[in-house]
Amino acid sequence: MTTSIFFIIMFAAVLHASWNAILKGGDDKRLQMTAIVVGHLPFAPIAIYFAPPLDLACWPNLALGAIFHLGYQYYLVESYKKGDLSQVYPIARASAPLLVTLISAIFLNVNLNFSDYLGIIIIALGLIVSSGIYKLKIPTGAVGSALITGLFISAYSLSDGYGGRIGNSPIAFYAWLTIINGFVWLIYIFITSPSSLPKLIGPAKGSLIIGGSASYLAYSLIMYAFSKAPIAVVMALRETSIIFAILLGVLFLKEKITKPKLFGTGLTLIGVIILRLDF
Repeated sequence: MTTSIFFIIMFAAVLHASWNAILKGGDDKRLQMTAIVVGHLPFAPIAIYFAPPLDLACWPNLALGAIFHLGYQYYLVESYKKGDLSQVYPIARASAPLLVTLISAIFLNVNLNFSDYLGIIIIALGLIVSSGIYKLKIPTGAVGSALITGLFISAYSLSDGYGGRIGNSPIAFYAWLTIINGFVWLIYIFITSPSSLPKLIGPAKGSLIIGGSASYLAYSLIMYAFSKAPIAVVMALRETSIIFAILLGVLFLKEKITKPKLFGTGLTLIGVIILRLDF
């Protein structure tokens, strides 16, 4: 992995933690998610115009990606209804790179070296420690929703990562996926909570503009990284966003800093260093 790709992933991690903090910080989690999803839409046509054209051979991945992203968004909202950002986020993000690593190695014949496996495992362990799940202080419902969220993260990461490669244009792939996902989510909201829609230009304006742009840029950068490095390694590095999520949770959401969070953060940083050294 080149230094530029490494720092692109790190920047995406900061953006990712930021929009998750915005989502968690709002009183109406579904409204906040709707604002973020809709906030993606203005960027998609611009990306399609400037990016290389998408090879339509990737359309099955687009269809699967739309399903997986919808499931991820739904269960992420459910998770944040039931648990803290610094609890839910690590569980969801820790399970995903482990699943992707196993699937990549067993079924997709992806060759990872020893440092890749070691770094991914240590990062996942750091995320689990940060969550405090081993102390059983997290609501059971929050754990369940967070684990299901992790399943959807692993599913859409593999589908999107390979879809961008098959389509020969990862940025255009995500732009088209954004449009599909945006309209599917809006249909879901129109059916389940139509009163939320007028609030997008009112109470949720900040999430619409700031959260939407941060989220879109974050995943666009990750899609680009997927095309340049192993998906499992990119995912593991992206999950270092937990470090920034913990900081945001403590500084702005009044969540407590604990020894497990500090120790887990340290483990995560060690995992990042191992992946970066690539021995």
